Amino acid sequence: MIGTISLAVTLALALGALLCYATRNGGMERWGRVFTLLSLVGAVGASSYLMWLIFGNHFEIAYVASYSSAELPAMYKFSAFWAGQQGSFLLWLLIHAGAGVILSFRQRLTPVGMAVYMLLQSMLAFLVMAKSPFLPQEVVVENGIGLNPLLQDPWMAIHPPIIFLGYALLAVPFAYCAAALIENQKAKQWLEQARQWALVAWAFLGAGIFIGGYWAYKVLGWGGFWGWDPVENSSLVPWLVAGIFVHVLRVARVREAVLPMVHLAAVFAFSLVLYGTFLTRSGILGDFSVHSFSGTSIGLTIAVVNAIVLVSGLLLLTVRVNKLPKGEMYPGYDSREFIILLGTLLMVFMASIIFLGMSMPLLTQLVGKPAAVDTDFYVRTTMPLAIVMMVCIALACLRRYGKSNKVMAGRMLSIFFAAGLVVSWLVGIRQFFPVILAGAAVLGAAASVLSWRKKALGLGGMVAHFGLGISLLAIVLAGSGSKTVSQELRVDEPVTLYGHEIVFKGQQFADDMSAKYYRYTVDGREIRALTKLHANGEDAAREPAIDKTLAGDIYIAPTPPKDSGRQELILKYGRMDMDDLYAYRYEGAAIEDQGDGRMLVRAVIAVTDGDTIERVEPVIQATREGGTSKPVDVFGGNKRLRLTGISADQKQARLEILPSMETETQQAITASVSTKPFIWLLWLGSVLICVGTLAAVRK
Repeated sequence: MIGTISLAVTLALALGALLCYATRNGGMERWGRVFTLLSLVGAVGASSYLMWLIFGNHFEIAYVASYSSAELPAMYKFSAFWAGQQGSFLLWLLIHAGAGVILSFRQRLTPVGMAVYMLLQSMLAFLVMAKSPFLPQEVVVENGIGLNPLLQDPWMAIHPPIIFLGYALLAVPFAYCAAALIENQKAKQWLEQARQWALVAWAFLGAGIFIGGYWAYKVLGWGGFWGWDPVENSSLVPWLVAGIFVHVLRVARVREAVLPMVHLAAVFAFSLVLYGTFLTRSGILGDFSVHSFSGTSIGLTIAVVNAIVLVSGLLLLTVRVNKLPKGEMYPGYDSREFIILLGTLLMVFMASIIFLGMSMPLLTQLVGKPAAVDTDFYVRTTMPLAIVMMVCIALACLRRYGKSNKVMAGRMLSIFFAAGLVVSWLVGIRQFFPVILAGAAVLGAAASVLSWRKKALGLGGMVAHFGLGISLLAIVLAGSGSKTVSQELRVDEPVTLYGHEIVFKGQQFADDMSAKYYRYTVDGREIRALTKLHANGEDAAREPAIDKTLAGDIYIAPTPPKDSGRQELILKYGRMDMDDLYAYRYEGAAIEDQGDGRMLVRAVIAVTDGDTIERVEPVIQATREGGTSKPVDVFGGNKRLRLTGISADQKQARLEILPSMETETQQAITASVSTKPFIWLLWLGSVLICVGTLAAVRK
């Protein structure tokens, strides 16, 4: 009840602030600032209450029961806040409201701009109420499901908040552009502040994307950092369009005739954030993405909000476009202005292709059976565009704004292009486009450094463009230059792969049996692959082993043995069954009701080797959500028994017979062993892009 009231207050105060700002009256504007602050207080109250529910294990709330559990570590209880779509919407609202207070009290936006911004905040508050995280659980449960084991990783704990920072802050440039169109503002009145907010949003959205890529590489175990998943693309497309906005805005500070492009980019950047949210939360991508949300009624509501924002923004621009400055957009084809605009046009093509690909399930669903494009579609179409874009970056860096204003001759940079070709060739890449992209990436990175030395490019711009260059180089080297082989590995038997000696040292279980590790040495250096285990001992999530060197990574992703040595037996009361070593007889069961829907089920199993009889009592701890059991040793650990079920009439027991711990840990396994040449350049380049973008804010 408290959370719902807080959300309702947040919505009401946002609407009140909207009305106060819309009157364009000085006295009412002060009330608008008060309502904006109180709306933030409401969002903080709702967020704090949800966090209190999570940490207090209030599983009577459906959201808490779905994404938290009593035993979940504190750090992941925090991340449970935004693990589901209800909590992620609330996080988005909280960040949006916080930025609104900064804009209002520092008077960075005009009252009209604040009215637009609070309209967006009202829509967000309505979305949170439409899909509230405070709804009660239909069936009372003792414990929650808990966070997906794959998401129990420090990188995923910070990935969503950073992504939503970017999402929320992209509303600010939209509000600046809308206010400028409504009030016929001069460019100098709003361009610089819109640029600063856009750069911050662009940096955080990019950082969120890069962190997600590192998590995928480190955790998922398929060896890639980008799978062109529709949900990944739904963040990439707004990031590309935000990059278009930043660059055309820079040209507009020199050539005001470019302002229509600035407004157009701002409208589409924020609209595409909403569109991506619609795709991932409507259920359309349920069969095509590994991390989309299931279908819910919120999809239609998001679609309506998206349509309102996009149509109203385009309609406003259409009505006001004739009042925008006219003139030439560039003085000549050899000018920096023209080359930057050409580069942004390439980014438009790139964003459009990715948009079309990620929307294919929706488009095909309208005419028949939903279908998706494969990953090769994106690679084939975007790689040539990336090559030309990097050449444009290099050419633009060689010039200052204005006609025939070259900093240096382009011929001297040809050596860097050749260096990129040579590096890719030495790594073993022979495909035409990847080799050319490597050359263009080094060319663009070198040109940005030389341009900065000639004072034709700011420090932030140099760092960001240099980071982009080495990131693309790393993508080529670690992607096209990667080699993979599936290899059977036996304990303590060295195998030489790609010039490295790899030795499998066996498995090792954690003391609390919550995880097991596949241990290897690579050229004498020990690395471990992690497999998280459910309470019943089954695999929950796997992480690969990665040996990091300056030349790149050796990436080892093990697969469980096909023959694990485990066997299932169903024993009838008083009857005997055998495996390869022992005979087993079920002698009865006892059920203890522990209250609150919990029961302790205990079976008595007699085990004999023909001479000696041992009796063990494996148990199942049963709850409303399911049951867990742990194996017990027999005959000194030569075998282990796990009780997995008892029939309702207690006449049958189901057992899982496990080999000894020593046998299991010494089993041979099959592993996918890959090389990732110079992959660390990608992580370095990603950091430089974000740092350079933030550094450019201060210019």
